[in-house]
Amino acid sequence: MTERRRPAGQPDKRRAIVAGALALFARDGYTRAGLDAIAAEAGVSNRTIYNHFTDKAELFQTVIRESTQRVADTMVDIIDRHLSKIVDLESDLIDFGLAWLGVLTSELAPHFALIRQINAEREHIPPAALLLWQQTGPGRTRHELALRLRRIAERGDLAIDDPDRAAGHLMLLISADNLTDPDALHDRAEVTAMVAAGVRTFLHGYQGAQR
Repeated sequence: MTERRRPAGQPDKRRAIVAGALALFARDGYTRAGLDAIAAEAGVSNRTIYNHFTDKAELFQTVIRESTQRVADTMVDIIDRHLSKIVDLESDLIDFGLAWLGVLTSELAPHFALIRQINAEREHIPPAALLLWQQTGPGRTRHELALRLRRIAERGDLAIDDPDRAAGHLMLLISADNLTDPDALHDRAEVTAMVAAGVRTFLHGYQGAQR
């Protein structure tokens, strides 16, 4: 089969399409977002979209891959920055949790709106896109966090038999889902109190085993 050729010299249009698609998929979901609306959001024609992507499914998968990789890179950087060198474990984990949640209200916020849409209409999402998201995003960040927790445990600061499970526990304990009001993400004191409580609960379990 002959590979479909894309016009050369149009990286800006491709970026505009992907950015427009992210905005629409995040707002309307995969099923409701149409290519006409995406074209209007991106400031291009439908024909231009088809010059770059075979169909909406391919465009959606591209949006998932590029957005997820960008967010995962940011999350891995946060893991490395806060958990590579431990000075005070509780304090360092709290700082890590605050940075972790800070991404939700950063310029990467549209990605998390997209993920909420994916979870809401999972049965309508192309399976390949779901697998790509899981492997590139949550799977990668959980793996990196597990590696870091294992190294901390090897120093004797934690008692961990299963680093992957421990990473999952920590992620759940500092999740924004623990906030009763979504708007509380913008309340630094409330977020700090929630993260601190989650970290202390984590340490009660994973340091308590040492006592």
